[in-house]
Amino acid sequence: MRLKGKIALITGAGGDLGRGMALRFAEEGARVGVNDINLAKANETVKLVLDRGGSAKAYGADLTKAVEVQEMIDQIIEEWVCLDILVNNAGDVRDALLTKMTEEAWDFVVDLNLKGSFLCSRAVAPHMIERQYGKIVNLTSMAYKGNIGQANYVSAKAGVVGLTHALGLELGRYGINVNCVAPGLIDTPKAKTLDEKTRDRLVKITPMRKMGEIVDIANAVLFLVSDESKYITRQTIHVSGGMEGL
Repeated sequence: MRLKGKIALITGAGGDLGRGMALRFAEEGARVGVNDINLAKANETVKLVLDRGGSAKAYGADLTKAVEVQEMIDQIIEEWVCLDILVNNAGDVRDALLTKMTEEAWDFVVDLNLKGSFLCSRAVAPHMIERQYGKIVNLTSMAYKGNIGQANYVSAKAGVVGLTHALGLELGRYGINVNCVAPGLIDTPKAKTLDEKTRDRLVKITPMRKMGEIVDIANAVLFLVSDESKYITRQTIHVSGGMEGL
């Protein structure tokens, strides 16, 4: 029960990775705010948490809109008194080669992956500063090191790493830890849509020669939001089986 009594918000938790984190956090005693713009998906995660005896509530805020983000944070604090943990997990892709990438695809990916993390962190920071306590974990991707056909996603995820470094410097004096987790090739339903040749190539460049599991990401994030990591901040942990590039 490493998170007993803690209040956590996980964005994008209607998706596979976020759902895994929500279930893992609930197992460790946290009450979990489940954010997803697809409220039906968020409610599916909430039901899974409740079915296992945990506590959770769904929030459908659009993370690219500052007003909706602030309203969500205010609502959580009003209902649950405080917010100890923020996991900026929400993200998506719109892949294309540079010469064919539209401005709309660029804006969508950067706004959701990077701006959303900024808006959520900004909204929760005053509360955490006042309490002199907080844990923020940002989800990046091994793609932050560069990948063909993902200029928008790579830029956004590299920005998330930079945001982590900046916020760690700003907020460390207030007892707030800010860290980053970079998943490699993880066995999710989305990964199963990769063609066999691509999947085999990615497995071959992974030193452990296998895909990771959702629980591997959830456990890494759990460590970073628990008090076991109280002297760790501004770090990017690669949960990638040793993969250092795509």
